[in-house]
Amino acid sequence: MEVKRKKAVKFKFDTFVGIDWSGDKNKFQKGISVAICNKGTSAPKIIKPNKNMYWSRSSLFCFLKEIQKENNVLLGIDFAFSYPFNEELSYFPGLNKTPTNPKNLWKLINEINKNFDNFYGGGVWKKKPFADYYNSPSFKGKKYQSRRRQTEIDAKNKIHAPSPTFNCVGPGSVGTGSLAGMRFLHHLKDQVSIWPFKKINYKKIVLVEIFPTYYFRMAGIQPDKTFGYDLNKINDALKFFESDNLNPNIKINGPDQDDADAIISSAALRHLSKNEKLWDVPIISKKEGWIFGV
Repeated sequence: MEVKRKKAVKFKFDTFVGIDWSGDKNKFQKGISVAICNKGTSAPKIIKPNKNMYWSRSSLFCFLKEIQKENNVLLGIDFAFSYPFNEELSYFPGLNKTPTNPKNLWKLINEINKNFDNFYGGGVWKKKPFADYYNSPSFKGKKYQSRRRQTEIDAKNKIHAPSPTFNCVGPGSVGTGSLAGMRFLHHLKDQVSIWPFKKINYKKIVLVEIFPTYYFRMAGIQPDKTFGYDLNKINDALKFFESDNLNPNIKINGPDQDDADAIISSAALRHLSKNEKLWDVPIISKKEGWIFGV
């Protein structure tokens, strides 16, 4: 199928927020990290929750309501905003009367998981017939395939691709986080402007999908197999995105160096958002979403 592109639009923002996401079932998510920077070149700063040591998805939801008061906010979160659709013309090939657009997909995922709090999404793994499409901690569904969205195909051809969206097992998997994320989007859809699904409204937060590893690779930075990104590597990546260095005394926290992912995403959003070509994405993004910067 031919990949047609949308018309580019000029965008200007004052505040840039990068969020490293987590889909785990715990009350608090140690893997969630939030970084923020303003226009200019100042290095991003890590934002901690007000009352607890760690973020939860619910407290993050409240944080978004607070930051809504800021002007022209561009905010990125690293989960898949939708599922592959282009090749099969369906999110769940072979099933009838299933969603054909992201808004209804989010609604479905939320409904399946309505008995779980904190936006957890793993209930779908026990819900037939949908469970058959996932590689989950419970079992590998008979209809599971390594399907890719167009943005993931483009990311792979250019730099690096994320794990398939229906894969919920193993290092780097995005499936569990994306399920929680789709519930998150369902409840946010009327409060923020979710790109690229509808026209941008500057009076609301502009929410985009991000991929921190892609931004590090874009900057020519590879993680060390033992300890990931040290401060020098993070600063080298920040330099690529025209940002000042971090404070030399900063400690990079998180089970998987989540602070590093949030920091680089915040700086990358500030730098990349000025490139009009990156807002010019294929029409299929209306169905599948799009990783900002690809």
